[in-house]
Amino acid sequence: MLLTALQPNFPVPDSPDAVVIGDTQMSRAELATAAQAVIATLPTSGVVAVNAVPAMETVVAITACLLAKVPVVPIPPDCGRTELTHFLTDSGAIRWVGPVPEECGVSEIIEANRTSGAAPRAAAETALIVYTSGTTGAPKGVELTAAAVAAGLDSIAEAWDWTAADIVVHGLPLFHLHGLILGTLGSLRIGSKVVHTRPKPTAYAAAKGTLYFGVPTIWSRIADDPDSARSLRSARLLVSGSASLPVQVYDRLVELTGQAPLERYGMSETQLTLSTRPDERRRGWVGRPVEGVETRLRGEDGNIVASDGETIGQLEVRSQLLFLGYLGRPDETARAFTDDGWFKTGDLAVRDPSGFHKIVGRASTDLIKSGGYRIGAGEIETSLLNNPTVKEAAVVGMPDADLGERVVAYIVPVDESGDVNQIERELVEYADEFLSRHKRPREIRIVDSLPRNAMGKVQKKKLIIGASAVMPTLGPAGPPGGA
Repeated sequence: MLLTALQPNFPVPDSPDAVVIGDTQMSRAELATAAQAVIATLPTSGVVAVNAVPAMETVVAITACLLAKVPVVPIPPDCGRTELTHFLTDSGAIRWVGPVPEECGVSEIIEANRTSGAAPRAAAETALIVYTSGTTGAPKGVELTAAAVAAGLDSIAEAWDWTAADIVVHGLPLFHLHGLILGTLGSLRIGSKVVHTRPKPTAYAAAKGTLYFGVPTIWSRIADDPDSARSLRSARLLVSGSASLPVQVYDRLVELTGQAPLERYGMSETQLTLSTRPDERRRGWVGRPVEGVETRLRGEDGNIVASDGETIGQLEVRSQLLFLGYLGRPDETARAFTDDGWFKTGDLAVRDPSGFHKIVGRASTDLIKSGGYRIGAGEIETSLLNNPTVKEAAVVGMPDADLGERVVAYIVPVDESGDVNQIERELVEYADEFLSRHKRPREIRIVDSLPRNAMGKVQKKKLIIGASAVMPTLGPAGPPGGA
């Protein structure tokens, strides 16, 4: 059973505040009772959509669906009407649980799904349908089974020494892998207390947890609040994921909290598959496979690349944690796997001889082919973020008639009131010193902010699509040819 801690006679002492969300708390027994009341209202078949607001009602509703073995799709509470319509029609949801957004047509869509026969689309064993971020097209429904989720949580518990004695604190959305499955369902399975709070430094500091989960945006804010950061010194683990943690944030957290953040890697389709361990943390590396997971890196020629910590390959995963498929998209599901059964993550990585992995970007946006060279955007971003004047950095490849693609860096400076031309000149000089010629940005563009999704990931396609103006070349780069 996925929700192990809700089973009768589970050997973990219950408490009135086993689950805390904002100002509301419940014991596990109270949660189970509340879930049973919701179960009585659920359909016997078909998909249920839950309005995943950050409230106890969301946890109760999703718990009820899991206990009743009714497929549930958590809906982002802030999604627009077009996206909401897509989630509901694509999933074929026949029941909506939670507050209904005004003037969005939810009732009409639900009724249309009921009468159109769309309900049976989810596989019989599907427990959760989590939608992707839609960076490569319309969001796709990722079908996860309870068995896969349970195995994934057990693997992470083993990797992190996560036990019922822990107190998990996070302020992450309840419609995503990180906040819902790892932070909330993970705590319910393992028996640890979970506190869902606001994603603010003072709220994290006040929660007094042992395991803190956050995305880089949250950790960056905490690093900028020394008093709140120092309050986390008693924590056992500070876990960062969903995007790369900037090096200066990592170092500042080490300085203020006395411990290095634990970085890990996963996605909706794979769950958490790579993680550093509490006793082996490296800045910028996401560690080794968790129990039951195999990985390999393949080059563009299809061959396995060297595990030398430098050669870039596309990351592929094979494990019992993988999703069933993309809901209603058998062709896309088939394309996501190799002929011998490995899932193609679309992420680029390097692996060292000890099996440690570093994610260097997405194959679709972060592998830049310039002048005959294959360049990983992540390496350039890491180098630029080491400069104390840089707060955020995103590197992309722009179409170039001569080079194929040219390296362009978008920079959010620490001092937003500084002279833009001076910042650009200093970064050009910095790149000259620390990067190979072919890796140096041809353009540096100073911006106020970077476009990010709900999990804090930079949406690079928006940068590429929005770059209509032709900018001057600001720094030298290597000659074409790759020699």
